[in-house]
Amino acid sequence: MPSPVNTGAHPPRQISGLQTEEVLAGVAQELADAARTGVPVPLLSKRFSGLTIADAYRIQRINLDKQVSSGARIAGHKIGLTSAAMQEQMGIDEPDSGVFLTSMVAVSGARLRSADFMSPRIETEIAFRLRRDLTEPSDLGTVRSAVGEVFLAFEVLDTMFADWNITLVDSIAANAACAGVITGSPVPFDPAWDLAAEQIRAQADGEDVATGQGRDILGDPLQALTWLTHRLPVLGTTLRAGDIVLAGSVHASLPLTPGTHFRATSTRLPSVDLRVV
Repeated sequence: MPSPVNTGAHPPRQISGLQTEEVLAGVAQELADAARTGVPVPLLSKRFSGLTIADAYRIQRINLDKQVSSGARIAGHKIGLTSAAMQEQMGIDEPDSGVFLTSMVAVSGARLRSADFMSPRIETEIAFRLRRDLTEPSDLGTVRSAVGEVFLAFEVLDTMFADWNITLVDSIAANAACAGVITGSPVPFDPAWDLAAEQIRAQADGEDVATGQGRDILGDPLQALTWLTHRLPVLGTTLRAGDIVLAGSVHASLPLTPGTHFRATSTRLPSVDLRVV
């Protein structure tokens, strides 16, 4: 059983790397090839016993830099493993983060081909769009004042490995498993809102398949955003106005099954819909 969820009240643990840049670049290429060909790679955690969190984030960054240098644009960041349900499902005891590109984002009502992924799953999330930069580790009040919009979102997860029996470093290296984002209609964020009390329901073909609350995300979705402001400077980047941030899932991930209509609703936020073909 994983340790209790990090509440976000403290900065993420410090990280340091052990592997050489040559080794990390080679692993990054393997993961890029897996994403392109659909052929999974062996677990990194099984092959590199000394692979650290810093090494894993560096692998993630190498592939991101290649994509950006080829013309891709960053749309935002995802925070993963922020709920007890997801930490227990994955056997991981702290959050992680990844980056998603504009090409990975679609709006509510989109159709998605499951065949375009290797082993896709779906989560329901609370997401934010920032109205100003967050360039340094911030407290909850500073983060709250930086949010411009809030909305429901689906995150599509995928693995570049043979199955989902992964460790934290495997997840981070593979962009925290982020493979796609479906955004609901945004609404202006009211700083007085208690997002922890938001009641969220996920349905597949009209049947309830998962429920959750905003407090399932580190006690408050804004705590996840606070955690990210502490993590990103360590990685050499920060949050910018206009960035979308997925705060994390309110339920354990679900298989992205072909022929399914997924829909999520919440107390005050517009619904988000996705059809899988």
